[in-house]
Amino acid sequence: MKIVRIETIPIQVPLKPQVAIRAGRGGSHTVSPFLLVKVHTDAGLIGLGEASCTPRWSGEDQFTAAHLISTYLAPLLIGENPLEIEPLTKKFRLAFAANYFTKGAVEMALWDIAGKAAGKPVYELLGGKVREYVPTKWSVSGVEPAKAAEIGQWAVEQGFKAMKIKVGIEPAQDIARVQAVRQMVGPKIKIGVDANGGWTVEQAVSTVMQLRAFGINFVEQPLAPEDIAEMAGVRQKIGLPVIADESAYTLQDTKMLLRLNAADVISLYVGKAGGIGPAREIAKFAQSAGLSCTVGSNLELGIGSAAMTHLAIATSGIDAENFPCDIIGPFYYEDDVVKEPLPIIGGQARPNAKPGLGVELDEAKVEKYRVK
Repeated sequence: MKIVRIETIPIQVPLKPQVAIRAGRGGSHTVSPFLLVKVHTDAGLIGLGEASCTPRWSGEDQFTAAHLISTYLAPLLIGENPLEIEPLTKKFRLAFAANYFTKGAVEMALWDIAGKAAGKPVYELLGGKVREYVPTKWSVSGVEPAKAAEIGQWAVEQGFKAMKIKVGIEPAQDIARVQAVRQMVGPKIKIGVDANGGWTVEQAVSTVMQLRAFGINFVEQPLAPEDIAEMAGVRQKIGLPVIADESAYTLQDTKMLLRLNAADVISLYVGKAGGIGPAREIAKFAQSAGLSCTVGSNLELGIGSAAMTHLAIATSGIDAENFPCDIIGPFYYEDDVVKEPLPIIGGQARPNAKPGLGVELDEAKVEKYRVK
């Protein structure tokens, strides 16, 4: 089997305004551009991929992603066997640096082809399930406290038993927001906070010490992504698990975080790591080094959410039971471009048991949301 063509389609599906995320430094998420990828083979199999394109977050957009794929990745991949996923993924570095969500979209499409060719879901190709479902948490936007409390209550009603609250905006407001959510959801719901790199060192330490009164379980990305050494100092002072998200893209990033004792947990994304395989490498290393992993989110649509779920349900290094994952993208959109909704409900994500990623595009919806 050979790859004969790589097709890219820019789309944009409307977010539900009531759940659009406001967060700290560069973290607001009110629009979601995506690039869909179709890897065509001479056997008639088509692999599906999805790139989340938010320039303020990853530095990628729909049109840079499409250009890089058509100009640099396609010449490397056309004529190659799509089942040779690891050797092909190693070629991606020869094509261009960084742009991991772009690379991840193509890599997940190769896994989709491999599963379809084998007649198996991707999680079986990854070694099989290590859990029956992936525990997930809700993300409470950085809105005013009363509204945040309403969102928290709504999440509990959906079945979520864990959530993170966006902070890193203004310390006094951050504290009031967490307090309001805790008072609304009660003591049994696990909560943590996510600053999206929005605090200074002084703000992080002072604010977290006050937030401990509300029983928070973790602190995600308290400082800017590049401030890894300073994050190690914050971690030592606050005495709570620190999750590295924006600081952790690659395996090399993870090794540096470990060397500096800057994090307890790595937030993996299929897109941020550059694919399912690279994300698994990070999880394997983290597990061997005593770090935990969870799965973060850039509010993916159906294809990306499916890839994340296959990864999480088959990877023991992802400690979803203690650090629930953010596989919640489908909750945020008015619609999706896959024919059948994923079995993702409040607090639990499951993959389809169909071959490959288990999703099929609704071509009419793809055209409806295509960016012309």
